[in-house]
Amino acid sequence: MSRRIPRRLARLPIPLYHWGFGPLLGHRLMMLEHRGRTTGQRRYVVLEVLDRGPGWLLLASGYGASSHWYRNVVATPEVRVWTGRLKNVPARGVPVPLTETAQLLTTYREQHRRAAKALGRTLAIPDLVSDGPIPADIGSRLPLLRIEFTDDV
Repeated sequence: MSRRIPRRLARLPIPLYHWGFGPLLGHRLMMLEHRGRTTGQRRYVVLEVLDRGPGWLLLASGYGASSHWYRNVVATPEVRVWTGRLKNVPARGVPVPLTETAQLLTTYREQHRRAAKALGRTLAIPDLVSDGPIPADIGSRLPLLRIEFTDDV
């Protein structure tokens, strides 16, 4: 059972992004604007960026596929992104196939050992804390989402 980050604490960085202070939070965090599944209203969440490449970011849904933000993005993939100096960039959320998740998380754990251990402890996912192999079924507990920019960034 994972521990929940208090809602007030999790939402604390959102105004910083809206006020233009997002670059102060660095490139490891990003704000994602998505649409509510039933209301269609704009929703915001600040997430850790696990990896990045030209034109894409990799995110994890720490509370599984039932997280509201994750379900919203799967239902309506068109999103907007704020990270570092990027502001209000249009993008599309694409769920990562379960067959790729273990390898991507292994790479994340190798490149960001301390962050992976902290994430593993916070979410009660011992596979991220230990040095053993990451099981192939981890994608069912920790789904990944690739955010692909729709404009050249």
